[in-house]
Amino acid sequence: MAVSAQLLVEELQIFGLECEEAVIEKLVELCILYGQNEEGMASELIAFCTSTRKDCLSLETLNSFEHEFLSKRLSKTRHGASKDKVHGGHAGARDIVSIQELIEEEEEEETLLNSYTTPSKGSQKRTVTTPETPLTKRSVSARSPHQLLSPSSFSPSATPPQKYSSRSNRGEVVTSFGSAQGVSWSGRGGTSHLSLKVLGHPEPLTGSYKCMFQKLPDIREVLTCKIEELGSELKEHYKIEAFAPILVPAQEPVTLLGQIGCDSNGKLNHKSVILEGDLEHSSGAQIPVDLSELKEYSLFPGQVVVMEGINTTGRKLVATRLYEGVPLPFHQPDEEDGDSEQFMVLVACGPYTTSDSITFDPLLDLITIINRDRPDVCILFGPFLDAKHEQVESCLLTSSFEDVFKQCLRTIIEGTRSSGSHLIFVPSLRDVHHEPVYPQPPFSYSDLLREDKKRVQLVSEPCTLSINGVIFGLTSTDLLFHMGAEEISSSSGTSDRFSRILKHILTQRSYYPLYPPQEDVAIDYENFRLYAQLPVTPDVFIAPSELRYFVKDILGCICVNPGRLTKGQVGGTFGRLYLRRQTAGGEGRRSPCAAAQVVRI
Repeated sequence: MAVSAQLLVEELQIFGLECEEAVIEKLVELCILYGQNEEGMASELIAFCTSTRKDCLSLETLNSFEHEFLSKRLSKTRHGASKDKVHGGHAGARDIVSIQELIEEEEEEETLLNSYTTPSKGSQKRTVTTPETPLTKRSVSARSPHQLLSPSSFSPSATPPQKYSSRSNRGEVVTSFGSAQGVSWSGRGGTSHLSLKVLGHPEPLTGSYKCMFQKLPDIREVLTCKIEELGSELKEHYKIEAFAPILVPAQEPVTLLGQIGCDSNGKLNHKSVILEGDLEHSSGAQIPVDLSELKEYSLFPGQVVVMEGINTTGRKLVATRLYEGVPLPFHQPDEEDGDSEQFMVLVACGPYTTSDSITFDPLLDLITIINRDRPDVCILFGPFLDAKHEQVESCLLTSSFEDVFKQCLRTIIEGTRSSGSHLIFVPSLRDVHHEPVYPQPPFSYSDLLREDKKRVQLVSEPCTLSINGVIFGLTSTDLLFHMGAEEISSSSGTSDRFSRILKHILTQRSYYPLYPPQEDVAIDYENFRLYAQLPVTPDVFIAPSELRYFVKDILGCICVNPGRLTKGQVGGTFGRLYLRRQTAGGEGRRSPCAAAQVVRI
């Protein structure tokens, strides 16, 4: 039904009420959702404000009006009427009825009426239905995301986020990369023909696994294999004849292979660097390292290094050279990688709610952007329901975490159906309903409809993904924050910590090279070796972080921190990229990233 904002303003002015534009927009939405005209809605609202003694007409007042009056009154009327028609009896009122339930009740009534109607020619002809595609008169894809997601159904205090709603910098571009000037930033949505493949080393992680069974010798074995594999690559690259034993004294300069370790307090600083080797034995072999002779270095716990230095006593190595790590080669595109047309990718990372609200307003705004810009691919990182949210920590939600997550996922999938965009969902260790182990298996979502299966992909954390031959490295774990807190460095010139850490990730060939890991990260090392290693150097590496957003070219890999969609009580940022794969057989490698931006929600 058509609703006039001007008529609503005039009706409220009769009672001396002046409203902001945001309040009027919300009233128009309520009129449509609850089938009220302007005069009726104004009368109901004035009666509500009078009875509750609310003098100010704000968004918070409208939210109370909707959940305390409109939804309850209309649900009683509709539910009671439908029960009386079918059973001839009296229906009791429900305490909490979401907008989604009301819509589904209407559809059931309409479906029942349709089944008794004589089919006619043209558009009224009944559709053949299956359990996977049930008959509904109203198309699911036409629903508004606001209708699909009803926070009042799982939270008794679902108030709108005040600071987020009043932000004035929405849509502001905060950083750019490449030739972003004049770019229209719109994709082809469902009209693009994309080849999406999840890569593994050798196979990708596709399901849950048993964890918490690992023993210390098993962890040592994984770390030893990592040292040996990287050591072999460095030995071949730098033409090193042999590595000297760590604890054997030598009068001549020696070259040692090992892993950077911490002191007895678990800390790494410039005066307490330890080189560990021979981890296959329970005692291991350790030697303190003196870094005073090195002009430049960047080290972190767990880093596999090759050092040259003097070890005259066998009790301390005076390092004179630190060999640079070597990254893996890039993927070579072939004919199976699909066409080389330009495509657009949108990347966003949770939380999708502000810290003072559980209404998912930022998520709904993101869905609006997806439907407007129609990116070819949307990569969405968790957390979708954040374990660190106050209402989650305080157990204030009335639905299970799993149910709230499913409602959130359904809203994204159905709310973006008209855009046709491919959706990639990456879990997070902060997703409260999901398995908190690293590497993390993909989400499980059995309610996916057949029409959505081709455009929705649930992947693991971390994940290596090929989109038309462009390789993406994806991780939702805050590597930058974890490694930045442990790294030590010395540089003669200006040094960028983000660039150093990203370079470490690429040259250590691992999605999480830090050891021991940050205390919130529970790593299963047997599966870590199988599923958390880089199979190739990615063309694009997406690493969301609490730290400042950026887009950087590191060793030929475009590294993006899109930030998080929310930062506390205020709006955050998301990223967008234009990419085009180099045609197979082209001379020399060119980065497939034509342009990239980080934008405020």
